[in-house]
Amino acid sequence: MKLLDGIRVLDMTNVLAGPFATLHLALAGAEVIKIENPEGGDLARKLGNVPELNEQLMGTSFLAQNSNKKSLTLNLKEADAKEIFRKLILTADVLVENFRPGVLARLGFPWETLHEMNPRLIYCAISGFGQTGPDADKPAYDQIIQGLSGVMAVNGDERLNPLRAGFPVCDTVGGLNAAFAILGALYHRERTGRGQSIDVAMLDSIMPLLGWVAANWLIGGKPPQLLGNDNMTAAPSGSFKTSDGYINIAANEQKQWESLCDVLALAELKTDQRFEKRDARKANRKALTPLIEAKLTGQPTAYWAGRLNAKGIPSGDILTLQAALAQPQIAHRGTIQTIEEPGIGPLTLFGLTAKFSETPGSLDAPPPRLSADTGAILKDLGYSDEQIASFKERSVI
Repeated sequence: MKLLDGIRVLDMTNVLAGPFATLHLALAGAEVIKIENPEGGDLARKLGNVPELNEQLMGTSFLAQNSNKKSLTLNLKEADAKEIFRKLILTADVLVENFRPGVLARLGFPWETLHEMNPRLIYCAISGFGQTGPDADKPAYDQIIQGLSGVMAVNGDERLNPLRAGFPVCDTVGGLNAAFAILGALYHRERTGRGQSIDVAMLDSIMPLLGWVAANWLIGGKPPQLLGNDNMTAAPSGSFKTSDGYINIAANEQKQWESLCDVLALAELKTDQRFEKRDARKANRKALTPLIEAKLTGQPTAYWAGRLNAKGIPSGDILTLQAALAQPQIAHRGTIQTIEEPGIGPLTLFGLTAKFSETPGSLDAPPPRLSADTGAILKDLGYSDEQIASFKERSVI
């Protein structure tokens, strides 16, 4: 048994935030039917760094977010497609979309109509700014939200700021927030029998992740400092030079600081008034870092990581993405799994990272080719081969 066995999700999402949400539902066992436009489908199908895959409408960006899903194409501007969609709504537990606000309503399916058709339906709309408010109708991509949320403003240091995160953090956090909300709504439905609508905004979703930084301003009245790789809550806590690169050290507790001094043969710093207490170390981090690096640069990163971790001082290498993905710990956890796609070959993709003892998630099927499941889904809804052929001829599907 899987966590979401028997749950049918209609996935009308595109590119990243929405597909990332429904990916987690699919990995947890839900039947996710990806409803795509017949002319090219999800835009992510054409995005990626392998041109041949983009031409197949199986771009790497699409492959990353759509495992375990089915693909159905519908041209919802056509009357027959609307009727197919109505039948699907009656069978669905969840509907997820990330159109601009109002698009689904203009197609004839506002929330009120959907709720009347299927009172148990959970409807989740994901957008940049939410369904209401002065900015609701503005277009939004991850970088726009990174800028408007303050994320770019707090990244970097005096030399490089503002600075965007190196991956689409606002899109992915928006997707996780939506998946969390959908699971909560499913639990509520189990107790009440009622569905509900969920309004998820990327801007709303990312801002609580700034919690500590925001609290320093909202409560403490102090704007953020541009500390680069240093940790604002402690020192020494950040990245430091070694003989062959850099090491991350997080001596956040007093005991860890004192142990660090012992390992580096800097016992005198423990009683130096500039560094004796946490707040003093934070205020004097620019004086402290060179003293630490003078010792660290005598040995390579691996040497120091081994010695420091052995003494209970959190530390580690700063890996390339390639090395990070190849870590034995990642392999042990099954974070990355491999599945065969007939036209491409083996695909290495992320699985469900939460480990359930009773209902584990799994990577069961590769991302679908465009419209791969249209015929089977329509037959399940009662349509004949002749009707399906007619739909295709008239570009309904």
